[in-house]
Amino acid sequence: MRISRFRQLRSSCGAAGIFAVVTAASVSLTMVPAAVAQAAAASSGQVSPTPASGTPQLVKSSSTQLIRQLVQCGETIYAVGKFSQISWNGTTFSRNNVFSFSAKAPYTVTPWNPGANAEADSIALSSNCATAYIGGRFTSVNHTSADHLASVNASTGAVKSGWGRANDTVDSVLLTPKGHLLVGGFFTSINGSTAHQFYASLNPATGKDDGYLNLKLSGNYHFCSGSTCSSPTHTSVYNQQLSHSGKLVLVEGIFTSAGGKARQQIFMLNLGANVGTVTPWTSPEFDGSKGNLPNGFPYQCSFNEPFYIRAAAWSGNDAAIYTVATGKSPWNIASSGKRSGLCDATAAFPSRDASVTHTWINYTGCDSLYSVAADTTTVYVAGHPRWSQNSKGCNVAGTGAITDHGLQGLMATNGNVLVKSNGKAVYSMSRANADDMLRTSAGLWIASTNRFGMDVCGHKSGHAGICFLPN
Repeated sequence: MRISRFRQLRSSCGAAGIFAVVTAASVSLTMVPAAVAQAAAASSGQVSPTPASGTPQLVKSSSTQLIRQLVQCGETIYAVGKFSQISWNGTTFSRNNVFSFSAKAPYTVTPWNPGANAEADSIALSSNCATAYIGGRFTSVNHTSADHLASVNASTGAVKSGWGRANDTVDSVLLTPKGHLLVGGFFTSINGSTAHQFYASLNPATGKDDGYLNLKLSGNYHFCSGSTCSSPTHTSVYNQQLSHSGKLVLVEGIFTSAGGKARQQIFMLNLGANVGTVTPWTSPEFDGSKGNLPNGFPYQCSFNEPFYIRAAAWSGNDAAIYTVATGKSPWNIASSGKRSGLCDATAAFPSRDASVTHTWINYTGCDSLYSVAADTTTVYVAGHPRWSQNSKGCNVAGTGAITDHGLQGLMATNGNVLVKSNGKAVYSMSRANADDMLRTSAGLWIASTNRFGMDVCGHKSGHAGICFLPN
C-alpha cells in the first residue's frame, strides 16, 4: 500500500488519507470491475522481470513526488498520490494528485482530471466503475469542498456536493462486496458522526455511517527503555486488504484494542451479514500477548518506528497471510548479528482462526518493506531493500545474503528469493520506496516515487512512479 503520514502508499481497493469519491470507470485490485475488489480468483504464474514500455510516469522534479495507490476497474487504471504532472509518450499532462490511464498498451492517459488540492492517498471504485471514492489530505477536489473525503464522477470528475467530510486524514478506503465503504484513518469525526472514530463503515450513496462497524478502536504504541521511549503514535487505521473470498479483511494500523480484543499492528475482520467483527486470528509475534523477551517474542521494533507492519496480502487460496514491515530491529535486541522479530522482513502466517506464529520469514537486513502482493506461486515485496535472505546482517550483507534491490520475488512455499541460473535475483528496481502493488490477471503494477530521480524498474529506465511487469 505509502510515504504519507507514515511512509508511503498502500494497496488494495481503497486505503489512503483524505477520502474522495469519483464516478466513472471503476478501479479494483484485480481485473474485475470496481473498487469492490471482490472474490476475484487469484492470479497464477510468475510475472516477467522486464517491464512493459510506454506506461505513464512521474516527471522528474526537485521535490519527491509519488504514486500512492493504483487500482483497476474495467480497462482503466486509476492512480492517486502526490504529483502535479504526468509524462506519457513524450507529452506532459497537468494532473494534480489524481489521474487515470488505459490498462492496456499504449497505456493512454485519459482526459479525466478531477484534481485534488493536496495529496490523495487511497481510491476505490463502485462496481460499475461509475464512482470513485478517494481519500487523502486534500480539502477540495475539482474546486469543490471535500475535506478528506469526496465522491467524484469517474467520467466527468464532478464532485458530489456534501457527500463527505472528515476532520483528519483518511488513510484507507475499501468497498466490500456487500456495498459497505470501509474508511480508516486519523479522523475522530466523519460525515457528522463521532460514533466510530478511526475506522467507520459508510453508505456509498449517502456517505453516512451505516453502523456496520462498531469496533471502538483505541490505544497506541508507547514503550520505553530507561529514558528512551518510542515516538508518539495516534490511534488510526492505515491499510486494508480484502480476501479473494470477499469475506475477510486485513486491517493494519495503530491500536491495542479492536472489537473488544487485544490487537496490535494488524487484525482480521470478518464481513458478516449485518456486522463486521474481529476474528480470533492474531499472533504473539506482533500483539504482545505472550510478553517480550526472554520468555515471549520481540514484538516491538525500533523506538522510531513503533508501527511497523505497513501492508499485508492474501495467498491465492486465502490460506496464508504475508506481512511486510519496516522498523529496523527490535529495540531490545542488538542490531548487529542475527535478525529477530518481524522488523524489516517479510513473513508468512497461517490465516486460521487462532493465535499463530510465522511459517517462514525473510529478512532484508535492516531495510524497510512497504508493499506486498501475491499470486498462487510468488510473493512480491518492495520498499528500499538491498538484500534478501539477509538474516545475519544489518546494513551489511551477512552470510547467505542475496543482493536484490527495491523489488523482490519470493517463493510462496518457503519465502526464499527467486534467483536465475547465475544466482542473481530475478527481480529488481530502484530503491524508490515502492508503496503499493496491484496483481491483476495481466501482471503486476507497482506504485513508487521519483525520489532522487530514480526511474529504473527491471534494469530499464523510464518508470518513475509506475512500473508494469506483464505475465
